[in-house]
Amino acid sequence: MDVVQSGWYRTDRDELFLDFPVSADDTVLDVGCGAGGATLFCANRGAHVIFSDVVADKVEALRQRVAQTPARQAEGLVSDSAPLPLADARATRVVALEVLEHVEDPAAVLRELVRVGQPGALYLLAVPDALGEQVQKAFAPAYYFQRPNHIHIFERDAFDALVRGAGLEVIRQETYGFFWTLWMCIYWTCAKAAGTDLDGASHDVVQPPYPPLLNDWAKLWHQLIKMPEAEPMKRALDRVLPKSQVIVARKPLAAG
Repeated sequence: MDVVQSGWYRTDRDELFLDFPVSADDTVLDVGCGAGGATLFCANRGAHVIFSDVVADKVEALRQRVAQTPARQAEGLVSDSAPLPLADARATRVVALEVLEHVEDPAAVLRELVRVGQPGALYLLAVPDALGEQVQKAFAPAYYFQRPNHIHIFERDAFDALVRGAGLEVIRQETYGFFWTLWMCIYWTCAKAAGTDLDGASHDVVQPPYPPLLNDWAKLWHQLIKMPEAEPMKRALDRVLPKSQVIVARKPLAAG
């Protein structure tokens, strides 16, 4: 409910995010696909989906799930995106969610994403917001800000400049995820209290079963945002202490 209220997975409009529509005519590249939420949304709209990740097991698991959707074609790639094993101008939609903060050279990876997009292609790019990262840096375990996790922190103007510097036109820039920033703060605190030794890739380490306090926080937040009157509060908190920042951009139709 939280992410839908923030503009994600708009099934009534076939938009993966605000101003990012997907149709059966699109070829969608999802870089760093992980569990595949974005890929599956696009596959269920009948799009040709290309999904990549550095972990082969994740690519194979997603390949099997996509096979159960109406996607008109599916390609799974094991790749670190430097470079992408794709020809120029393959995709009409390019998705990279929470990827650029992990890579050695974000500008180089972004150039690859621009290369494989067709003129006029739309881009959906997300990275952790600097405010949420700085709060967590005070008490999160050191590994969370080391390879293979978050090795870059992007201020909002720097993220905008990175995208524009790659040659894209920024259409929309948003923040969201107050709920998830607090969720992570509670998670780190509970893990420390329990003496849990955390190390490795954060997506693999932060797994259920979760501490009961996290379930209490989720239930409280769910009850709050079910109230229509809570919408202005949620919007304000998503600006003040967001988990992520999102840019929707377009590749120009012609150079220059």
